[in-house]
Amino acid sequence: MFEEELGFLRRMTKRQLATQILNFVMIISSALMVWKGLALYTNSESPIVVVLSGSMEPAFYRGDLLFLGMPDEPVRVGDICVFKIPGREVPIVHRVIKLHDERDTGKQFILTKGDNNQVDDRGLYNPGQLWIHKEDIVGKVSGFLPYVGMVTILMNDYPQLKWVLIGGLGLWVLVNRE
Repeated sequence: MFEEELGFLRRMTKRQLATQILNFVMIISSALMVWKGLALYTNSESPIVVVLSGSMEPAFYRGDLLFLGMPDEPVRVGDICVFKIPGREVPIVHRVIKLHDERDTGKQFILTKGDNNQVDDRGLYNPGQLWIHKEDIVGKVSGFLPYVGMVTILMNDYPQLKWVLIGGLGLWVLVNRE
């Protein structure tokens, strides 16, 4: 199956091979530039996230792709936010259910809960932490595409699939004759 493509790759001159490798590098760098551009435009370090659990059903389902923004306005009760707990890698998508504003410092204390969960998120926060703060919030949900993120979930659940897809795309870029 790949013998013809690999044969074509072996027959390439150094200049043709260098051109194909540069094309591959351009594709990767373009994707990174689009990501950074979205991050600047939305004022969010992570402008797109995938819902990984069913805790926000029926609002969002596992695999939904969420678009985030970080507006200058304060967080309000009812906002659906994506936040990170210090020391944990995976961000959490939940709704704000309670706010407490400290008058002296202007600091906002935020309590969240998944729509499909029975209790608030204090059990998810770090030990002794009762609230999260605005600096923990990655962004507010501004839109979504249903189930588009399932590809990401499949690649995380089956790492071999990720490497097959990346390798296949890389090989396709290298042997593409156009």
